[in-house]
Amino acid sequence: MGSKIDRRKQYTRMVLKESLMQLLKEKSISAITVKEICELADINRSTFYAHYSDQYDLLSQIEAEMIQDMNETLMQYSTNKAEEALEMTEKIIEYIAANSDVCKTLLSEPGFKKRIMKVAHDFMVKHSLSTYPIDDHQISEYVSLFAVSGSIHILEHWLQTGMGKSPKEMAEMINNLINKGLASMQ
Repeated sequence: MGSKIDRRKQYTRMVLKESLMQLLKEKSISAITVKEICELADINRSTFYAHYSDQYDLLSQIEAEMIQDMNETLMQYSTNKAEEALEMTEKIIEYIAANSDVCKTLLSEPGFKKRIMKVAHDFMVKHSLSTYPIDDHQISEYVSLFAVSGSIHILEHWLQTGMGKSPKEMAEMINNLINKGLASMQ
């Protein structure tokens, strides 16, 4: 009996998340009501409140799951090795491609974009930049911010323009830009 309840809870949460994501394609989170989410999900409001406190809590849970998935992916790799850095980047881009609708929608929310950039920046400062001989901490911060914000904006554009390149091609391009700069594009 316990697994049946768990499946029902999972289904309810999935439908509520999908409904919110659909509404976010049309308007901002501040313009969405719990009533709208429930109507679209065909779930009553008391069921919604059994899972989430409001639409912001639901959005926060979706974002937290995405960030957790990203962190788990990042922690599987050692960026001290160039081939693993490329593989890690490709895996993250494959994840983004597989969840393209959700990622495209969430990246339009400034708060989410900032949180994703912080996760990537913190990871890069802690792991990736340790392989480069940058003695100045402030310069390594700038390098990381430049690489992360550029990568996020490239991926956002890639999502918005129909993902014309494969995740592998995107990973190679991003890694080349980060490691070798514009000279690698000639």
